[in-house]
Amino acid sequence: MAQYLFETDEHKALREQVRRFAAAEIAPHAMEWDEAEEFPLELYQKAAAAGVTGIGFPEALGGSGGNISHILVAAEEMVLAGKSVGVCVGLGSHNIGLPPVVAFGTPEQKERFVRPVLEGKAISALAITEPGGGSDVAGITTRARREGDHYVVNGAKTFITSGTRADFITTAVRTGPEGHGGISLLVVEKDTPGFEVIGKLKKTGWRASDTAELAFEDCRVPASNLIGMENAGFLAIMMNFASERIFLAGQCVAIAELAYAESLAYAKERQAFGKNLLGFQVIRHKLADMKTRIAAARAITGEVVTKILRGQNDAIAAAMAKNTATDMLSFVVDQAVQIHGGYGYMRETVVERLYRDARLYPIGGGTREIMNEIISKAL
Repeated sequence: MAQYLFETDEHKALREQVRRFAAAEIAPHAMEWDEAEEFPLELYQKAAAAGVTGIGFPEALGGSGGNISHILVAAEEMVLAGKSVGVCVGLGSHNIGLPPVVAFGTPEQKERFVRPVLEGKAISALAITEPGGGSDVAGITTRARREGDHYVVNGAKTFITSGTRADFITTAVRTGPEGHGGISLLVVEKDTPGFEVIGKLKKTGWRASDTAELAFEDCRVPASNLIGMENAGFLAIMMNFASERIFLAGQCVAIAELAYAESLAYAKERQAFGKNLLGFQVIRHKLADMKTRIAAARAITGEVVTKILRGQNDAIAAAMAKNTATDMLSFVVDQAVQIHGGYGYMRETVVERLYRDARLYPIGGGTREIMNEIISKAL
């Protein structure tokens, strides 16, 4: 299988570690959990025990160490060996829920909110999107009013990954005036009075992960749960988005690699007109186009990660990587279904699941159109 240019022997060992876990604990149940639209809570403990949950987080907080490159490689193996995007996304919601706490939280906050998640004892989520607005983070309307030692929160969030299960939710709220300068981050604990999970949303893809709608009605959150400075949350959110977009681009590459592998295997065994599908030029050329586009998306994603490892954070390059990878994935899964023919449209086929899962990527983490707005700022 192709790898990123930045990979070392350490990444290779990490791939093997995650591959063993995903093949044993996820792959045998991938279809069942997709149909059930969730996976067992025990998997969080198993992932932590296997050293998967802590990848990319400081050892001082119970993590396994590493950086964004290790998270990317681990997530790829999770998809390839586990054959489930939804499980990977659900298990990995802490990768967007915890970084603001790690970067801007106090030592006490890190012990309360980070360590239990990395030990598999709690679940973390991130709540940014609202029913009235998605990519417009500066337009957040969920308000938090300071009253003594608490913030009183009123509003709603939607499309929150792991939202029905999360013990801690890093939540974007408005504590100041309109615009990006009035946004803060609060950690809302699930048992907080006034906080309610409205319900689990029914989705086209990513079905093994739960996605929730949340409500806050006079929800009293301790002021000690404020992450960083008041009205300074927008920067933390944007930093989080940049990393999330790289994660999403990497997931696109992983899903496409799986779709390609499934299609190649099918083309070798499926017989038509006296020979297997690989004997037809049209099928070989489909596979060639798939492989080429995957390589291009892997290259730009790897380039952005390499820049980050060198200390060069480039939001424009991250947006380019996400758009390149999502466009590639849309093409690859469509071709995968086409190669499989009627079987590609059947629920028991891996590529059918991947086709549904892929549709979220041009939307999640900032839409394709928003990515183009970011890129256009460099014109």
